[in-house]
Amino acid sequence: MPTSIKLSHLDKVLFPEAGISKGELIEHYRSVAERMVPLVQDRPMAVVRYPSGIDSASFFQQAAPANTPSWVKRVTVPKEGGEITHLLCQDENTLVYLANQAAVVLHTWLSRVDRPERPDQLLFDLDPPDGFDQARHAALALRELLTELGLPSLIKTTGGRGLHVSVPLVRRYDADELREFARSTCSILESREPDRYTSEVRKNKRAGRLYLDISRNAHAQLAVAPYSVRATADARVATPLDWSELEDKTLTPSRFTLRTMARRLAETDPWSDPPEPVSSLSTARQRLGDLAA
Repeated sequence: MPTSIKLSHLDKVLFPEAGISKGELIEHYRSVAERMVPLVQDRPMAVVRYPSGIDSASFFQQAAPANTPSWVKRVTVPKEGGEITHLLCQDENTLVYLANQAAVVLHTWLSRVDRPERPDQLLFDLDPPDGFDQARHAALALRELLTELGLPSLIKTTGGRGLHVSVPLVRRYDADELREFARSTCSILESREPDRYTSEVRKNKRAGRLYLDISRNAHAQLAVAPYSVRATADARVATPLDWSELEDKTLTPSRFTLRTMARRLAETDPWSDPPEPVSSLSTARQRLGDLAA
């Protein structure tokens, strides 16, 4: 572990429209570390780096670079045709190191390295074609359905137009099982409001409906990390919410940005007391079958 990290070019502007510098990005990741690190720890990570700012070329980095400092933890996992070494974000220093590398956006697996084939969450990615209100409506409808199935859920903004709804799990099921369960759940949601929702992958077939994306429930797939900055003009942040916040019809993703996050962190952490992970989906599967009949 380093006693200090050599930082560079802190005045470099990474978000031109807002005038946000690399130094501010680093301070953001310092400030959210206490909440963020436990959520990303032990998860293989990939990052999107913007060396010259978000209006210039970027690159998606899955493999840990050869010059990664020795104190930054890594894990090597198999992939088709070989293996890949991912970074692990185990502490605040790693967040600072990544931000100093102009890694704006951080993504992680839905599983942890000790059991990479068994995710500890089921994820629904609600992707609206237009306004955030579509995502808000879908999240509340999905929560109602999950409650019918006896499943707890968490909610966060993605930093884009959409929302992520997740179900915490005991690590019992593999990704294929979870994806099939998510597909069956979304089929019920579609059947209830077919004019609002679709699982159609092709954009030109969605006809203005919100896309219920379950694709992240696959082995080695990535999802944007909680408290990650996004490459938007105002540096929005993927932010955990309390479900009650979705009742506010004025809520938009632009409320949570790098520069407003200090105010958010001064409030109670909405994920400080998460629900118990679900140990079995058997009852929920039975209830899904009853709803589909």
